[in-house]
Amino acid sequence: MAPLRWGIASAGRISNDFCAALSALPAENHKIVAVAARNLADAKSFAEKFEIPKFYEGYESLAKDDEIDIVYIGTINSNHLENGILMLNGGKHILCEKPLTLNEKQSKKLLEHAKEKNLLCVEAIWSRFFPSYQYLKKRIDDGDLGEIKEVDVSFGFNLQDSERVVTKNLGGGTILDLGVYTIQVSLFAFRADSTSIKATGKLNDDGVDIETQFELSFPNGGTAKIRTSSLKELENIATIKGTKGTMRLHLFWCPTRVTDIDSAIIEFPLPQNRLGEFNFHNSVGLSYEAEAIRQLINAGKVESDAIPHKESLAIARIQDEVRKQIGVVFEQD
Repeated sequence: MAPLRWGIASAGRISNDFCAALSALPAENHKIVAVAARNLADAKSFAEKFEIPKFYEGYESLAKDDEIDIVYIGTINSNHLENGILMLNGGKHILCEKPLTLNEKQSKKLLEHAKEKNLLCVEAIWSRFFPSYQYLKKRIDDGDLGEIKEVDVSFGFNLQDSERVVTKNLGGGTILDLGVYTIQVSLFAFRADSTSIKATGKLNDDGVDIETQFELSFPNGGTAKIRTSSLKELENIATIKGTKGTMRLHLFWCPTRVTDIDSAIIEFPLPQNRLGEFNFHNSVGLSYEAEAIRQLINAGKVESDAIPHKESLAIARIQDEVRKQIGVVFEQD
């Protein structure tokens, strides 16, 4: 079977990590065909680094390249909808970095367009593909934790130097950058959408959130208690509490360690990559996501069971409501 042929939209830090992670997978299964960036010199140096045969200035050429099956979209949040539509119109499947778009309205538009084109569109919530998440899922499915009653999760780092996080017109704020992970782990544990949301937060001078605290309520009476911060490092653990037991995901967005019900620590070693160095924690784990995408495409699927469209929309809806309650408004809303 021929390898899945990737195009890479953006030569930024997360695209770097995605390409480095792809080098951990067999070359007969995954091939990077081209990279595109706003600046040709950036695309060229990125291509040299990762042994990519083609590089483009701007994203139109990527959409038109007939040798590409799927495009990984690693551009800034505010460009996801535009870039996604462009690639779908070019007949490309898309794996789009989280948040899928800036709001639920945009996400609906992108997902509906993908369905019309009969193409795969997946929000790149890589966490869901980690072995530790699969282990937690089995524990919940088997009833080992009992009924899930509470999720406690915090996610914070000092990100004040990150322009994309602190700037409104780039789709900044912790809700979209960090909150997406806290929301997804909560929905993952409860297997349900939230029924109500209560949120407070602190905004910067540009009008984006730099800290939030919010609580999600669920149909069974359970709650998820969530904190995000771009000012300081938080505990960065997700604790899932059921009527029979508790489990913890350490570095919960990319966990290789789980504290099991009996307090035993279980380790899930990461694969080894061949090319490139990483910018973010455990980024070689992006390879789990990439391989899952290949299998979906080979099976003719246009949606992922791990992150179905309805769940991306639920996450977007929660993000919209948290932003509304604390006063973060984008022009695109």
